[in-house]
Amino acid sequence: MERIFQMIPEIDMAEAQFLQSILKDKSDDEVRNFINIYRTRRRDPMIILVTALIGFVGISGVHRFLMNQIGMGILYLFTGGLCLIGTIVDLINYKSLALEYNQRVAQELLMFYK
Repeated sequence: MERIFQMIPEIDMAEAQFLQSILKDKSDDEVRNFINIYRTRRRDPMIILVTALIGFVGISGVHRFLMNQIGMGILYLFTGGLCLIGTIVDLINYKSLALEYNQRVAQELLMFYK
């Protein structure tokens, strides 16, 4: 797990453990290539938090568009973040939203490397 933290120092423990589990059978070159692509596609939880906060003052659902949840983004946009209730829930769960998105991205990339 140490090599994961060296390559991506900004990740948290849960994301590092997930990456370690899916990359355990890969060579160092494969891991390095995977991490280089993954790092450009992952979403930082703070970006999710900031864009969810934008929902309170302006446009709701920006964070859902960033996570490729276009349908939910449109729904949040037209309903004011489901009358702000959905935005509040997303503010509370921003870390798990980012982790789920990042896990999905990692699994898609892993399919590419098989």
